[in-house]
Formats: sequence, structure tokens, C-alpha cells
Amino acid sequence: MTTDTTAHTATATAGTTAAAGAAPAPAPGAAGGPGTGTAAPRGAAHFLAPLVAGLFNGVMPVRLRAWDGSEAGPADAPRVVLRDRDAVRHVLARPGELGLARAYVTGALDVEGDLTDGLRRAWASVARHGTSLPGPVEAARAARALVALGVVGPPPPAPSAEAALRGRRHSRARDAAAIAHHYDAGNDLYELLLDESMAYSCAYWTSDDPGYTLADAQRDKLALVCSELGLSGGDRLLDVGCGWGSLALYAARHHGAAVTAVTLSARQRDHVADRARAEGLDGLVEVRLQHYGDVDDTGFDAVASIEMGEHVGRGGYASFARALRARLRPGGRLLLQQMSRRGRHPGGGPFIERYIAPDMHMRPVGETVGLLEDAGLEVRGVRAMREHYVRTARAWSAELERRHGELVDLVGAESARVWRLYLAGGALAFEEGRMGVDQVLAVRPDRTPHPFGHALAQGTGRATGTGGTAGSGEPSGGAR
Repeated sequence: MTTDTTAHTATATAGTTAAAGAAPAPAPGAAGGPGTGTAAPRGAAHFLAPLVAGLFNGVMPVRLRAWDGSEAGPADAPRVVLRDRDAVRHVLARPGELGLARAYVTGALDVEGDLTDGLRRAWASVARHGTSLPGPVEAARAARALVALGVVGPPPPAPSAEAALRGRRHSRARDAAAIAHHYDAGNDLYELLLDESMAYSCAYWTSDDPGYTLADAQRDKLALVCSELGLSGGDRLLDVGCGWGSLALYAARHHGAAVTAVTLSARQRDHVADRARAEGLDGLVEVRLQHYGDVDDTGFDAVASIEMGEHVGRGGYASFARALRARLRPGGRLLLQQMSRRGRHPGGGPFIERYIAPDMHMRPVGETVGLLEDAGLEVRGVRAMREHYVRTARAWSAELERRHGELVDLVGAESARVWRLYLAGGALAFEEGRMGVDQVLAVRPDRTPHPFGHALAQGTGRATGTGGTAGSGEPSGGAR
């Protein structure tokens, strides 16, 4: 899952973007100001608050609590805690989302209460009132105040959880490193957060019954995919970007499909192979550590790619689509499940691009449809599932909070905070429509003339076009 970012963050506004300077602040040396010899009835928060408000047209989107215990801002606004001066230093070094994310991940900045709700309310305030840049006089005053508060200095180091990829973007080596950064974090981590099928993609929620769980919704998603692909015993399925094997194992177990599953993650490959052996499905499921472009097999009855197409890059998608078509037999079906977005940050934004899914590229679903058609595929239907990802992400987030202590013990405090921000921001991005997720069903045409029309010749109908139930859910920029 990923987002405007996942963090499009109003974490934003988490108050310290402030630090970039803004509205008038009491000058250092003034009575009660920082650096004076007189008793100061006001603390750091009172000097930072005008700077924050100046960036948002005089409206404070958050309430600040500073490292000295002082507080300022609307009492009913989300409370942002600046635990030490490094919170401001991170933002001064990298103004905007990345600086805020670094401050949050390191623990220098925190948001009290429900993080998703805090982000939602802060972002709504920013959307209503807008932002503005300080003029020269205001910027000078802000700089003097920041110096007097002792926050100007060398930037703190970036968190160790931040990706630092090298090499040409979307080279084979860099793609493998990008996948390893997120998906090779450890199978224990994903076993802790995901349902027992280890499906790390948007579920398909078909009930609002309190007893209906994430595991049920993921099972219904897998059943839907197999139904759209028309799988039956002996059919050959290629699962591109198979993740931890939820689809490959389900298709073999419930439909008798012969599955070839490919992934760039060694830990995923080993997990799928172990599960296939344990279930007696190793005769039906072959899992390979292999780039999709290196799959030489052809003539598959069906190809599926569940939230993997986002990772092939802007320039590589046309060849990706052609490769999927080439693996299908004439009349064979393709099912893509893929996140979509338009506007700025096709990679999800600075937080997602540094911490979750380096080099990812998302596009509007209409562009994806066009690229599939350009590759010689016939698109039969699109199922929009945005609401389902909201519900999926919330389910993952609830599990994270329930098992937070175990998560910290497993991956450390910084990585646990990355996951908390990722899931909270991701749920919000899908909730607010800044991101979508869709299933696209396509067919490799069989051009044999048929008297009753091409659709009947293919033996496939058009998919439904909505797929959404009210209040459904999100995630991941992740693997299946």
C-alpha cells in the first residue's frame, strides 16, 4: 500500500513544518523571550506556534507541546508533541513531508491519540485554510527565534529504516534491492500483521457482520480472482509477484490449478515452497526466485499480478504489459489488481518512497487500461475497490496496535513507527480518494471469427464495475 503519501501528511502539519519559518514571532531578547535574563512566562511552544500558524494563513492546524512542557494552539486540535529539538532540526534539514516523517520515525515528534484521526483533522484544516510562505521580514524574525530556541544546528542523522538504494532505477539489481528493503524485512513481521493466508494486498469485503474478519475478506478476494480467471482443474496459472503465496496456494488447493509463481524476494520464495510442501501442493505449485521478464514459459491459461505492477516503473510498464500478454495462450485471461493515483507524487510521496516502496510508480487506472490495450490485450472490465482498502488497512493497523509490543521486540522502535505511520496514512489516503485500487480483467484475443460475436468466442463476460461495499477497506504497497 502506499499513499499521497501514505503519510501525505498532515503529520504533517504536525506542527513543525513550522520550522521552515513564517509569521512574526516575539523577537529574542524581548521581555519573556528566549535568551533573555528575565523570567519567561512562555516556553518553546509559544514561540513556535506563530511560526506554524504563519505557514497556514494564521490558522494553527495542531496544538503543540514542546520539549520544555509548554503548550500552544487550539485546545481541540490534534496534539503534536515535540519531544526534543531534533524534531525541529529534522524539518529544517528537509522541509516538508520527509523531515516530518524522519522526526516521527525517530520519536522526536509524536501525535497523541489516534494517529489516523489526528492526520485526518490536521489535513482537513490545511485543506480548508490553505498555506502561505513568509515574506522576508517574517522569515528573518522566524530565523532569530529558532536560533534563540537552540534548534539551529547540524541536521540529525536519517533513521536507519530509510532506504538508500544505489544504481540505475529499475535495473535488475536495484529492483531486487527495492523489493528486499520492504519484503525481506522478515517473515515473522508479516506473520504478526497479516491474516493466516499471508495476503498483503487489498481484501474484498462482502459483509458488515461483526464476525466477518480480515481472513474472511482475503479469502473472498482470492475466490473472486480465481472466479474472474475462470480457473478449473489442470489450468496453468502464472502468478507474477506472488508474495507469500496466498493466491498460488488457494488456486492449487481449491481449483486444482498448476501454478508457476515468481518473486524477487528470497524469503517469500522459501515461505511459499515450505507451505506448498506442508500442504502436499508441491506437485501443483512451483515457486521461483525470478524476474517476470525471465519467465520463458508460454501458453498459460491465466496470468495474475496482485499489486505488483506498481513496482515496474513508469518506463517499464509497456514492456511489462507485453510480457504478460506473451505468456498467455490465445483466449487466456489476465487479472491485475493494482493501486492507482493521479497528480503529484506517483511514487506515493517522500515517506513512501524512502521507507516503504522505493521506485514505485502509480498512474490513473485509465492509463493502465490504455497500456494493456496497446500491448494487444482486450480489457473486459474494471472493478474499483478503493473502499475495500480503507477497511483492509484499518484491520492491519488494529492488529499492529494490538500486538505493538511484539512488533517493537521484533523490528525495533523505529521500524514499528514506520509501520504505524504507513498504515495510518495509507488508510487515510484511500478514505479521502487520493489513491484507489482496481482489478482489471483482460483477455488475449483469439481472432478466430465466430458467428455469435467475439465475447462469446472467448467464453467470458464483462466484469462488474464497482466492487465496493460501503465502509470497506485498504495498504499495501505490498506483495500479495
